[in-house]
Amino acid sequence: MAIFKRPFFNPEEHRKKREMPEGLWIKCTACSETIHMLELSKNQRVCPVCGHHFQQAAHERISHFLDANSFVETDPAMTSVDALQFSGPASYTGRLETYRAKTGLNEAVVTGHGLLESRRVALSVMEFQFLAASMGSVVGEKITRNIELATKEKMPVLIFCASGGARMHEGMLGLMQMVKTSGALARHAAAGLPYLAILTNPTTGGVTASFATLGDVMIAEPNSMIGFAGPRVIKETTHQNLPPGFQTAEFLQTRGLIDLIVHRHQMRATVALVLDYLCARA
Repeated sequence: MAIFKRPFFNPEEHRKKREMPEGLWIKCTACSETIHMLELSKNQRVCPVCGHHFQQAAHERISHFLDANSFVETDPAMTSVDALQFSGPASYTGRLETYRAKTGLNEAVVTGHGLLESRRVALSVMEFQFLAASMGSVVGEKITRNIELATKEKMPVLIFCASGGARMHEGMLGLMQMVKTSGALARHAAAGLPYLAILTNPTTGGVTASFATLGDVMIAEPNSMIGFAGPRVIKETTHQNLPPGFQTAEFLQTRGLIDLIVHRHQMRATVALVLDYLCARA
């Protein structure tokens, strides 16, 4: 009979718990590298290992792209209304309030004007984190007003596109923005002024079928998904196997839709160079 009993060992009680604050690290979806959020932010949300481009918030993109403290926002208080009394799993008004709180923006696009290497430009940047940057009446109106301002004041137009398409909560009111934005760009072109479309991941639906593909020069970030309908819908409709890399920026460059694929770190300098060429000939 043992005099001493072996104490029961519970590994869970002795395991050292490491408390890790949430939101400090992110795993790259391309290479699975774990990256500190601060490092990712300093690198313009580009993976330092494989170069994968994460989605970038609108104001963060503007701060890296334009000359410091030069951006003047237009129509920041413009907000959508539930004109169709949209009914679904969640009310449209409620979803808008949720995304306003999440992003700090009133809508899915930030518009304004500023300086790019001392050249005045009109800039619109879509925010994918706001209802997938879907294009409703306010998104279309803000972009149209910014184009019209650029035409009036003889500025180039730059649009960073990212979208899931037209906003289903607004029905035809969302689809009408395809015509409105395209018409404004046609008048801008008639005035002999340049428009550069910069496509980021993803750019789809009605945005792709309108202002996103009307640029005098079409620029895309690497590996961006660009298309109208999704690959699964196209495959089921056509009953055809899609080629490798279908709807990526690289695939579309070989087919002539995309002119340049530019790394985010070189975007500012590249766009400035293109504008110098286009505006010198305007």
